[in-house]
Amino acid sequence: MVLSNAASASDESIHSTFASRYVRASLPRYRMPDNSIPKEAAYQIINDELMLDGNPRLNLASFVTTWMEPECNKLMMDSINKNYVDMDEYPVTTELQNRCVNMIAHLFNAPLGETETAVGVGTVGSSEAIMLAGLAFKRRWQNKMRAAGKPCDNPNIVTGANVQVCWEKFARYFEVELKEVKLTEGYYVMDPAKAVEMVDENTICVAAILGSTLNGEFEDVKTLNDLLVKKNEETGWDTPIHVDAASGGFIAPFLYPELEWDFRLPLVKSINVSGHKYGLVYAGVGWAIWRSKEDLPEELIFHINYLGADQPTFTLNFSKGSSQVIAQYYQLIRLGFEGYKNIMDNCQENAMVLKEGLERTGRFNIVSKDHGVPLVAFSLKDSSRHTEFEISEYLRRFGWIVPAYTMPPDAQHITVLRVVIREDFSRTFAERLVIDIEKVLHELDALPSRVAPALLPNGDATTSSEKDLARQREVVTLWRKAVADKKKTNGVC
Repeated sequence: MVLSNAASASDESIHSTFASRYVRASLPRYRMPDNSIPKEAAYQIINDELMLDGNPRLNLASFVTTWMEPECNKLMMDSINKNYVDMDEYPVTTELQNRCVNMIAHLFNAPLGETETAVGVGTVGSSEAIMLAGLAFKRRWQNKMRAAGKPCDNPNIVTGANVQVCWEKFARYFEVELKEVKLTEGYYVMDPAKAVEMVDENTICVAAILGSTLNGEFEDVKTLNDLLVKKNEETGWDTPIHVDAASGGFIAPFLYPELEWDFRLPLVKSINVSGHKYGLVYAGVGWAIWRSKEDLPEELIFHINYLGADQPTFTLNFSKGSSQVIAQYYQLIRLGFEGYKNIMDNCQENAMVLKEGLERTGRFNIVSKDHGVPLVAFSLKDSSRHTEFEISEYLRRFGWIVPAYTMPPDAQHITVLRVVIREDFSRTFAERLVIDIEKVLHELDALPSRVAPALLPNGDATTSSEKDLARQREVVTLWRKAVADKKKTNGVC
């Protein structure tokens, strides 16, 4: 005869998670709790709260990859406990990183010999890659100025006002003056001629953007290179170019192979690219690639031996996971050139479907270009009654996260909405989004205007165009105040 013991009333292992005391009482938010809780309860509590996040697949604000194949997900989980920096302990992981660097360098037409290896490093994203590239430019410039007996305490870098916030961080953190080329209405990227005019003897480099965050447009790196070559010849300087290809680096080689933007241009000395954007890897990997060893000063590279062997390192952080590097290698060999090209072609086609659907409404101006990152940036033709910010707000009711933002100076009176087309944004999604935007427009049309009429000092109404501009500026001012109050930050790199 089998005997069994009845569970006591205090044996909570038999209770449903939702019937236990662990979900019936509030947990401390800002202090570690005094007692432990069962793993099932901890999981359920956290999982339930995370349900309130947005759906990553519907987050059309982000360039960052939100879907990967199950096989790659498994590889990432299998290697999640490997510390990338332990090169002696994980030599195969290090080898995979080096393979990625060389594949990307060849993709960017680095001038490498048959047996020559590329110069580059994996990073946690383009932000770190830009910091490293900027430090290399600054050190090379300092060495040159010291050798010439000139002061080296006032370096500057020339960019467009459309650069991502990481460039502002680099300038502020590493004490480099940021000289920005202002934008103009209808031209939302850096003007190469104006950029070269701003170059002086203290300019460590000119940064060009291959895929503006604002509208996806590629800056004209070829023209910039030609103008800068001429200025260098006239002045005796050797001002170089860095290309921020965070978004466009994994697009241009496949969609626009004839476009000269990379190491084919002699003044391009380094390029960064985000593996976690159109490199098709989850967030946490970027790449910095240099033209040659001479472009990366040796004194910036550290050599350590306390992990088992001499290991060179040039990073801002130390420990980091290996999963994203392994995932990048998986994508490169799994897809190959053919696979990446098919995906980028598909993204571009879906961008055109969305663009044409928005144009059919007759309510929007398209701000983005067909040539560039596959995204659609658009603004209202008539914002006298409602604004792009209201459209963004109302689209969240359908689950879509579509950002609305103002352009940088001197086009700050222009407000746009932007939809980034990623690999997992299908044609069905594009068509559905147009339908939902039309629903939002219909709903807003039935509501009273949120935009107050603009008046002249004497109380008279301004002209139509003046009223539109005044309203737009009023909305921009109010929105900026709201953003500042909520302490929001710009973008992801």
